[in-house]
Amino acid sequence: MTSYAAAGVDIEAGDRAVELMKSKVARSRRPEVVDDASGFAGLFDVSALLKFRRPLLATSTDGVGTKVMLAAQLGKHDTIGIDLVGMVVDDLVVCGAEPLFMTDYIACGKVVPERIAEIVGGVAEGCRQAGCALVGGETAEHPGAMCPDDYDLAGAGTGVVEADELLGPDRVRAGDVVLAMASSGVHSNGYSLVRHIIKTAGLSLESQIPELSRTLGEELLEPTRIYSLDCLALTRHVPVRAYAHITGGGLTANLARSLPGSVDAVLDRGSWTPPAIFSVLGEAGKVERAELDKTFNLGVGMAAIVPADDADRALELLETRGVPSWVLGEIVPGTGEARYR
Repeated sequence: MTSYAAAGVDIEAGDRAVELMKSKVARSRRPEVVDDASGFAGLFDVSALLKFRRPLLATSTDGVGTKVMLAAQLGKHDTIGIDLVGMVVDDLVVCGAEPLFMTDYIACGKVVPERIAEIVGGVAEGCRQAGCALVGGETAEHPGAMCPDDYDLAGAGTGVVEADELLGPDRVRAGDVVLAMASSGVHSNGYSLVRHIIKTAGLSLESQIPELSRTLGEELLEPTRIYSLDCLALTRHVPVRAYAHITGGGLTANLARSLPGSVDAVLDRGSWTPPAIFSVLGEAGKVERAELDKTFNLGVGMAAIVPADDADRALELLETRGVPSWVLGEIVPGTGEARYR
């Protein structure tokens, strides 16, 4: 007899995955979350926004790209969700928005309850680190369209910012300072190039490379650093002009998005040493520095533009929060470009 299960969709496995992930999701709960008995929607009490004079809702959506293929290859699924949250909430905080809640979407060839629970557990942990709630999501089984061990995930987040506290290019002035916040590694961009290098150079994810303190696979699966609470804390104590989340396109391209057309950001390459993983990839793949620059974060995951007089105070606050940071450059009159000296 023909059935949904015969077509490759296991409803019971999906139900078991939901049960397994419930306790993990609960760790991301905020007081504003309201239970929906039906489970069809996530509810958030927006009366919490009444304290704002003119609240602006901010929204962002993203995925983690082909980094999921390495996670699947290594059978490690509990951190890829952290990457997802980082990609979403650190876009939200660029405008000064506090992340409130997220939803996720997982598509897979076959629902393996334990694997799905690990993935969602990572999303919930990322939300906990970001101070937002995971209020809902969807797991879709796509037999025939995806191989049984394949999966992909995406997410969307919502945040809020006071209208007159919105950060952005219009606040940036010549004489300001650019601060760098260290990345935790490759984060979640450039993995198509990473996989190409691994293939063409004949590297193994299990290999021990002298420059690294762990296997290549472990280094590449290091989850994305989540900066949202650190950026919000910095904004409360220092008159931050703008942030730039360093993702696809690299440092200069992303930083330029946070500049008005009347200034340039002039950056000092000598102010930091990129983590070893980037030189390992560059040398193994014979990748030119310009290509590394526009593909990877090279050790800078977030940049902040602050008044020069507040730079030391900003660095001290970030240090107390455990975020390695340094003066990366300065803002000078120009045409809206970010460039190296």
